[in-house]
Amino acid sequence: MIDTSASFSSDYQEARSKFLHEATAAGGVVDSMSHPERGPDGRPLFTDVAAFGLDQADKVLVLISGTHGAEGFCGSGAQIDLLRRGEIARLPKDVGILMIHGINPYGFAWLRRVTNENIDLNRNWIDFNQPRPQNPNYAELHASICPPKWNSETQNASGQAIKSYTEKHGFAALQQAISGGQYDHPDGLFFGGTAPSWSRLTQERIFSNYLAQASRVAVIDYHSALGPWGFAEQIMVVPRSSKQFKRAAKWYGSAVTSVCDGASSASEIGGSGVAAAPDLLPNAEVTCMAFEVGTVSPLEVLFAMQADCWLHAHGDPQSAEAAPIKAEIRRCFYGDTDDWKGMVTGQSLLAVRQALVGLTS
Repeated sequence: MIDTSASFSSDYQEARSKFLHEATAAGGVVDSMSHPERGPDGRPLFTDVAAFGLDQADKVLVLISGTHGAEGFCGSGAQIDLLRRGEIARLPKDVGILMIHGINPYGFAWLRRVTNENIDLNRNWIDFNQPRPQNPNYAELHASICPPKWNSETQNASGQAIKSYTEKHGFAALQQAISGGQYDHPDGLFFGGTAPSWSRLTQERIFSNYLAQASRVAVIDYHSALGPWGFAEQIMVVPRSSKQFKRAAKWYGSAVTSVCDGASSASEIGGSGVAAAPDLLPNAEVTCMAFEVGTVSPLEVLFAMQADCWLHAHGDPQSAEAAPIKAEIRRCFYGDTDDWKGMVTGQSLLAVRQALVGLTS
């Protein structure tokens, strides 16, 4: 019997070690891309790739962990669990699997949702040759939610600003204003950047190197935080009327949601990786889904992100005051309990098997 909890890790380095061990044992072709920064322990950081059966497959399932660094605990655990269960040995002959582990290794190691550039990778996939999107609603809130000091006074003022905005516009409007993405405040939340990040460029190279031959591609991008405890929402970023959504609903079932109609726990955003994937693979039929596992309440997550944003913009992330902030980030993005881990791996296993059937249908 598989010990599900053993597939999860206490930190980035442990997760990477487990992934490399299990991927090699399963016969994967492994490659590692070195990140320019180092982790809090001074050790180097890598995005690791494991390819299975791609030399004879034109249908490929891509599994991505760590798009939002601290959410890597969830995706890494799911990837390692699949390897430990022997799922690779049961692949159809004409289907391959590409696992991308820690696409944002800096965020994973430092317990940050963002990259070393303070970029939200899922807001970074825009055309920077065009004018950057504007978000005046975020601009209205920025000074309140990202103050230069983080103490009881500024926290109370921030909470009041959030409460007032919610009372005036509603919680959905608040969530859209803050998490919809912004490109004018580099020290703020959900910053999309002013150019492609290291992680985006690395993912582009991985797709080009490994998926150029594919005619059908399915992408599952693992996330955590939004939604009820342990429940994995399967989120699409295309309208329900689109061929991609209808295909995904046929594969995964009627519970698949779309950010385009307000039915999802996630906001409609620009610059997401799953939205960009079809453009990276113009010769393939691409079906992308974000696998979002719930943890705690949205306001708890927001407060933790505010504190972490302040810490890296104005504080010292390796000081004593950083410890409780990092502990809260970890709690909000990683349900470090046996029941949560079991829910992650069980729902992931089902989704992966459904995707493999869908690719061959």
